[in-house]
Amino acid sequence: MEVKIKKAETIKPVIETDKLGFGQHFTDHMFNMDYNHQKGWHNPRIEPYAPIIADPAMMVFHYAQAVFEGLKAFYSKSGDILLFRPKDNFKRLNDSCRAICIPQVDEEFALKALKQLIEIEKDKVPQADGTALYIRPTIVATDAYLGVKPSDTYRYFVILSPVGAYYAAGFNPIKIWITKNHVRAIKGGIGCYKAAANYAASLYAGKEAAAKGYAQVLWLDGEKRKYIEEVGAMNIFFVIDNQLITPELSGSILPGITRKSVIRLAKEWDIKVSERQISVEELIEAYDAGKLQEAFGSGTAAVISPVGEIGYDDKVLNINNGKVGEMTAKFYKRLTDIQYGRAEGPDGWVEKI
Repeated sequence: MEVKIKKAETIKPVIETDKLGFGQHFTDHMFNMDYNHQKGWHNPRIEPYAPIIADPAMMVFHYAQAVFEGLKAFYSKSGDILLFRPKDNFKRLNDSCRAICIPQVDEEFALKALKQLIEIEKDKVPQADGTALYIRPTIVATDAYLGVKPSDTYRYFVILSPVGAYYAAGFNPIKIWITKNHVRAIKGGIGCYKAAANYAASLYAGKEAAAKGYAQVLWLDGEKRKYIEEVGAMNIFFVIDNQLITPELSGSILPGITRKSVIRLAKEWDIKVSERQISVEELIEAYDAGKLQEAFGSGTAAVISPVGEIGYDDKVLNINNGKVGEMTAKFYKRLTDIQYGRAEGPDGWVEKI
């Protein structure tokens, strides 16, 4: 398919680095493509960023048939614009599509179209260290119909947002809270997919965590509420007795691309990695024994986010005296060096625009 291009008549000014925030500003153009049973995916186009006209009965509003992805483009010191593992993102997008009966997109075409969009918006890729162009591919059901069934029509769109650090604190330890009273996902559900409904299910507990002074919720499994799963916006890692431990992908945990990257790097560095169940009780026992050395989250938005405190009931785990751990810092540096083109990564990790 050929991508039609319509340029915006007016161009927004470039946002100053210290005013970027995260997800607050959007570029001048977006990508759109439509689906119906007769034509399949068709009419791919880059056009001015604009509201989507929607019927009040559009099925996504009523039955949450929507999936999305998140990835970033980075401005390198050589002047190139780099994407980090974008093929993994489009593969995961199609995995999410299959889970909730959305037609899959051509991954190769989707990546090609994304590169065309970023090429048009290349002046909006922020250049300061720690900044990036956040990319949000999304698919929503568009039938105007009230009835629980898969939609017959869909809209795929991609919007771009120049961003700074995900957390206001930047690369500094955050506080996370373990909830016993709320469940985000269970095995056999859609917790391992980037479906919009997953994030709606996390909001109430997230608000409760914020009221207690915590940045994120650390979720437990939905059946026994005993085993640690993931944080709201990232996967979780612990360094216990010099071993790197992360919850195994059990069917209710998102298979994070940054998570997969951390595990790959750890193995290259001969760091012992264990993907397995880890209970809250085991975590507390390790803490009380002085063996819980570090904790950090991994995800596209924050890359690596050090965790300085974990709250659970009346217990507070102060990790590494609230400072960034050595292993945490090592992963952050290596990943960001690869993303910004300061270091070579494994084959296929970086795509040049």
